[in-house]
Amino acid sequence: MTPNESSALVDPPKNHGWIVTFSGTGINLALGILYAWSLIKGAIEKEFGWQGAQLNDPYALCCLVFAFAMILAGRCQDRFGPRLTATIGGLLVGGGFLLASTSTSYAAWIVGFGILAGLGMGFGYSSATPPALKWFPPAKTGLIAGLVVAGFGLAPVFLAPASQYLLGAFGLQKTMLILGVAFTVVVCGLAQLLRNPPPGYVAATPSNTSSAPQPAANNSSPAEILRTPGFYLLWVIYFIGSGAGLMVIGSVSGMAKKSMGSSAFIAVAVMAIGNAAGRIVAGIISDKIGRRWTLMF
Repeated sequence: MTPNESSALVDPPKNHGWIVTFSGTGINLALGILYAWSLIKGAIEKEFGWQGAQLNDPYALCCLVFAFAMILAGRCQDRFGPRLTATIGGLLVGGGFLLASTSTSYAAWIVGFGILAGLGMGFGYSSATPPALKWFPPAKTGLIAGLVVAGFGLAPVFLAPASQYLLGAFGLQKTMLILGVAFTVVVCGLAQLLRNPPPGYVAATPSNTSSAPQPAANNSSPAEILRTPGFYLLWVIYFIGSGAGLMVIGSVSGMAKKSMGSSAFIAVAVMAIGNAAGRIVAGIISDKIGRRWTLMF
């Protein structure tokens, strides 16, 4: 046995699980600007004079690109690791916001917010959760996933009032510039803390842990998974739930203005608290009773 091998047996690898988890939460807190679109949309209508579908097109395209970018980003994360993937995401989101900040053109906003920011959100979101899950035993994966993705849902709690203030103080284009620079720094900075466990790492399972039975590991390839009915059932369930939520999120500020006036951002923030809490609570419950019963509930 070599000295290095002996040292590896004596000193197990340090667990960076909680650092990775909260770094992922922080990345999603920044990328959750998507949920503040209803505030941005109101400013666009006021300052640019856009009407009708123009006000929703950048948001709709961003959601679409976000979804498809996650497929590419997932492959990138598997091959090159979460750090590089999240860094690319931060640069894309920042670049998209910077482009939008320079123009009142519909085309510039379609490219900046719709395509570049959508790509960046897909890359950032895809690289935040997987490395965190790998540091923890199966009995905690629901909680950890809930904590990481809660950042995305919780983002409007601070982004809604911050955007409201920035829009009032600096106008739309300077607000987009400020947010673009801030997101680039935050996402790219936190991305450097993301890491996968070393090869062969196995998370210790607490002896007093009581949880729902965990399914056996399945190392199916993507092509094999695409041939299973269960994949499409889960995809449809997620599509319905996410689609309903995203339709409300894109317009909640406008709806709330009819009764709340300039305080409509509060509705955005309150909805975000429920969104984030639901992710964490559902993760904890799914660890206890299983994913299927949690979905049904």
